[in-house]
Amino acid sequence: MQKIRRKIINDPIYGFITIDDPLLFFIIDHPWYQRLRRIYQMALAQLVYPGAVHTRLHHSLGAYHLICLALNELKNKGIDISAEEELATKCAILLHDVGHGPFSHALENMLIKVVHHETLGLQIMNEFNRQSDGALTTAISIFTNTYHKQFLHQLISGQLDVDRMDYLTRDSFYTGVSEGVIGYDRILKMLTVYEGQLMVESKGLYSIEKFLVARRFMYWQVYLHKTVLAAEKMIVKIIERVREIYPSSNTALKLNSTLDYFFENFTIMNNEALAKFCLLDDVDIMFAIKQWSNHADTILSTLCKNLLDRKLYKSKLQTEPFDEDEILNTKKIIANKFNISVKDAAYFIFTGQAMNTTYQLQDERINILSKDGTYRDISEVADPLIHKTLSMPVKKFYICQLT
Repeated sequence: MQKIRRKIINDPIYGFITIDDPLLFFIIDHPWYQRLRRIYQMALAQLVYPGAVHTRLHHSLGAYHLICLALNELKNKGIDISAEEELATKCAILLHDVGHGPFSHALENMLIKVVHHETLGLQIMNEFNRQSDGALTTAISIFTNTYHKQFLHQLISGQLDVDRMDYLTRDSFYTGVSEGVIGYDRILKMLTVYEGQLMVESKGLYSIEKFLVARRFMYWQVYLHKTVLAAEKMIVKIIERVREIYPSSNTALKLNSTLDYFFENFTIMNNEALAKFCLLDDVDIMFAIKQWSNHADTILSTLCKNLLDRKLYKSKLQTEPFDEDEILNTKKIIANKFNISVKDAAYFIFTGQAMNTTYQLQDERINILSKDGTYRDISEVADPLIHKTLSMPVKKFYICQLT
């Protein structure tokens, strides 16, 4: 009799997470999935919150654990979920972030132009599916929302999905920002399915409001914190500068690593490029920044040294745009100081916009199911908090300047 393989993972937030199916082990053991160990979940937020060094793998396993709880809860309420569908949904959530590149959202579309991480993730899933002789076909249809039971997709990707539940819980834990704490366990208990859609029982209303408020706080206190923003813009500017000067000084910029391919030869995300992409992680970028810190280009070496030494841009957020004439005058001062052109001084001072909407009414809804069988979007219930406050976009203008 063949022994069933079973692994218990000790997570600092949820306790023990159980892996008990060969297909789950195939995914987790794959080198392309193990790469997520080397990609920080919160990119450079550790420069502000030193504890924020958890990885995409931590998050994926946490989201997997939450979906296991959610599926059990729905089955206990009589929702028809077959063993195949349950396994497929677990596989889909394990793979939901597999397309992220180095430093995740901070370098989205910087290393790999015009290819979103979800598109890359789907390509990787298709390759996993090929290697597993089609075992992930149902998981892919759930992930892409083409499966007939839409609530399974909504558990993975929606306004109230286990992805968001885990990253809010995990990010608040590792940053120490208590405002991000949510009652994920109660939310999971309140989930149900009605007319094929994922809904929340009415008695869970205030837990959902707390979830949305926590998400708002985390965006402005952590994800869009002015110093986190400054650090991530600095790494973006480094890659922008490398791309600008690469054609003329590629010899000095060469790293003799996989990263060279994406500066020199990349044109389309075919199988060869995908395999190379899956070799990249945060370590490659930090190694490159160390190498480039000694480059002859003043702009590149200055940015790299400053990031390594945590001498970040001084940044400021405000509700009104910054004065363009004042910025131009500052550019001239910076250009004179570093002996560079006014155009190139834009690497050392620039402005932009940061915007976040906690609950977008036009997107997928969070439906609250009443005891009488009627349901309404959370923004339409008697309590006006969601509609009047959290559904309004918040836009702030930022300025980053090297001093």
